[in-house]
Amino acid sequence: MNMLKMPWLVLWGALFSASNTLATGVDVGQVQKQTTNWTAIAMFVGFIAITLAITKWAAKKTRTAADFYTAGSGLSGFQNGLAIAGDYMSAASFLGISGLVFASGFDGLIFSIGWLVGWPVLTFLMAERLRNLGRFTFADVAGYRFSQTPIRTFAACGSLVVVLFYMIAQMVGAGQLIKLLFGLDYFVAVISVGGLMMSYVLFGGMTATTWVQIIKAVLLLIGASFMAFAVLWQFHFSPEALFAKAVEVHAKKDAIMAPGGLIKDPVSAVSVGMALMFGTAGLPHILMRFFTVPSAKEARKSVAWATTWIGYFYILTFIIGFGAIVLLTQDPVAYFVEGDLAKGLQGGGNMAAVHLANAVGGNVFLGFISAVAFATILAVVSGLTLSGASAVAHDLYATVIKKGEADSWAELRVSKITTLCLGVIAILLGIAFEKQNVAFMVMLAFAVACSANFPVLFMSVLWKSCTTRGAVTGGFVGLILSVTLTILSPAVWEKALGYPEGSAWFPYASPALFSMTAAFVTIWLVSLTDRSPQAQRERALFDAQQIRSETGLGAGTTTSH
Repeated sequence: MNMLKMPWLVLWGALFSASNTLATGVDVGQVQKQTTNWTAIAMFVGFIAITLAITKWAAKKTRTAADFYTAGSGLSGFQNGLAIAGDYMSAASFLGISGLVFASGFDGLIFSIGWLVGWPVLTFLMAERLRNLGRFTFADVAGYRFSQTPIRTFAACGSLVVVLFYMIAQMVGAGQLIKLLFGLDYFVAVISVGGLMMSYVLFGGMTATTWVQIIKAVLLLIGASFMAFAVLWQFHFSPEALFAKAVEVHAKKDAIMAPGGLIKDPVSAVSVGMALMFGTAGLPHILMRFFTVPSAKEARKSVAWATTWIGYFYILTFIIGFGAIVLLTQDPVAYFVEGDLAKGLQGGGNMAAVHLANAVGGNVFLGFISAVAFATILAVVSGLTLSGASAVAHDLYATVIKKGEADSWAELRVSKITTLCLGVIAILLGIAFEKQNVAFMVMLAFAVACSANFPVLFMSVLWKSCTTRGAVTGGFVGLILSVTLTILSPAVWEKALGYPEGSAWFPYASPALFSMTAAFVTIWLVSLTDRSPQAQRERALFDAQQIRSETGLGAGTTTSH
């Protein structure tokens, strides 16, 4: 197979760029089966064999709900930091950001900086509190002093909506990748991915999912490091020389070193920035990771290590993007449509990193990068499934339905049944959405995460006057508004639903500025006007919550919530 013509990777990069603002309307249904790349398949099979062996080992260690959700809270800060980085450093951002840098130069850095700046600010603020107050899910934290039934119901709704839309996009992308690599029919590919994902989660729980994530993160860092090293080696490790050469050969010349090429509308810029910074802090499968370490100290270490790896990774993507500008333009026949620079890269701009992999490492390295991309999908889907299962089993079944009376075995059984159901649903929806544009689903996931989950988590932990009534009302306002505005935005209304250009009811690509603000204002307003006896009790409990969240006194023991 000529991997240089692999259009799925174009989708993958575009998908996550689009998740924030640049929905490109890629139609995944256009992907065609290719001849088989045996190098990529051999590396993929090797990865599967290793991870299944890990799953078998993890299955022996997974006997309780705590083992299943949090790996028994036995991970070290370094291990968990690497796993968090693995969740964060998707192949999507790797391909998408390097593609943006290739197309627009310096301006592509806005996405690297947006994600990176949001990461340490929020996690240094929330990580310790999450570990000290929570047990399995972010609802443990958000609902620490609140009435359990309404806050758990909201948290489960928010988590499941995020998981659902994120998972559909992952399944469609994974199916297309296997279709390309193996030459299998699409539905066979999706069923295969769903089966593998369920195996990881059902038998290995968080332990297996974490190690799959760690392996993927290490492979991705090795691959990206090799590419950046190979690029800089040609310029005697002088970034200045690399940038100067890029300005010389790029069609936009000096403009690639100036900002303003990607986002021109200031409202969109602010809204995109909010989605970039706060979206991840509301993703349930990311928040779960802070419960896998034994103490707040290890949670802080997790953040430190994750920030280190993530920062290093995004620097690499910047070098890779500029390296692609220089090295690929030296051989237009091999990498550009009809050998014409003006017609763009074969497969589109997001193929920059893939083309560069071939340019610096040949077919073997290209196969390696392809296998890493697939490993990323499996790891992310497994994490999503686990967070969805915990929302149903822990928040809805154990706390809302059984009022905290369910034993660990029963909760674990519900978790595994939920995993099976989510796996089947993911497979069915993945098949059903084969020919649909799935970019808007990722947009929905981020929009809901930053507009619903994050405001409730933030206000409940840091604001004394927040009440159950305010948190639940504001959370649902953010949830409903983010979904509605995304559907009415040009990315969905015009590009996905096919209405005429200019007919979108909501003119901006990301609703975060409006929906997240509305959620915060609603929480504040409703909580202030809540004079009920329950609200008074909840406010009185804030001091005890604050002491525990900041000191860890009482953390690590079974909680009453």
